[in-house]
Amino acid sequence: IFCNSYTIRTIFPAPNFNPIMDAQMLGGALQGFYCDKDMLINILTQRCNAQRLMIAEAYQSMYGLIGDLKEQLSDHFKDVMGVGTDENCLIEILASRTNGELFQMREAYCLQYSNNLQEDIYSETSGHFRDTLMNLVQGTREEGYADPAMAAQDAMVLWEACQQKTGEHKTMLQMILCNKSYQQLWLVFQEFQNISGQDMVDAINECYDGYFQELLVAIVLCVRDKPAYFAYRLYSAIHDFGFHNKTVIRIIIARSEIDLLTIRKRYKERYGKSLFHDIRNFASGHYEKALLAICAGDAEDY
Repeated sequence: IFCNSYTIRTIFPAPNFNPIMDAQMLGGALQGFYCDKDMLINILTQRCNAQRLMIAEAYQSMYGLIGDLKEQLSDHFKDVMGVGTDENCLIEILASRTNGELFQMREAYCLQYSNNLQEDIYSETSGHFRDTLMNLVQGTREEGYADPAMAAQDAMVLWEACQQKTGEHKTMLQMILCNKSYQQLWLVFQEFQNISGQDMVDAINECYDGYFQELLVAIVLCVRDKPAYFAYRLYSAIHDFGFHNKTVIRIIIARSEIDLLTIRKRYKERYGKSLFHDIRNFASGHYEKALLAICAGDAEDY
């Protein structure tokens, strides 16, 4: 199902945008005796990412934005405003990004850290988990292609991989999940159910363990319903890990211009309470206010 992006995102480009004026207002908020955090929220959470980058460039020439943010803000609020080897983070990001997003990520990583992302992943991980990450980060997944006849063959390979669990079978399993198009994998998962009588996620959970298992499950969940996967990640970060701030921040900011409105809807459908409700229960102060401002979109889930 393909949706107009303007029905599922929560952050839009601000109209009548003036980066110099925004930079000057931020300067007033940060350079005064007191830090005006409400002003920061009003500006930075209501600009799209491209506009925030333009503001940063304008501010940098006048004041030095990142240094001011680091000096003035607390840790969690600083993270929301955009400053500052987690296997779960690697799983979430690499399992969910498109080919184009992965290309941009590799480029940005090189510019930011003067290192090669693939080389760093290779040096910091191991085994079939590493192999699968290395496959995903290449961003070479087929797009817009589905072959019903091949789906039955792929499903048989996956079923054998879950039965045999040899190194060769693990390699074949990850090659299918990392390289076949989402459309093709939809058919493969249906065929797998027909062949094995078992759901793909249940089969992976039963046959494998560790980060390799978690990564394979994340890929399957993203193929089926990516907003639902992110809703699950948010719920786990809020409820299972004592409010894992960086996960909540990362997902809300990263998806705000893509599908955050749909993620909110999936969250409420699956867990009975709105994302707003849970953020209010577990966050506080300007940190809470900034997260809620980015989530807003419309107000129906408040």
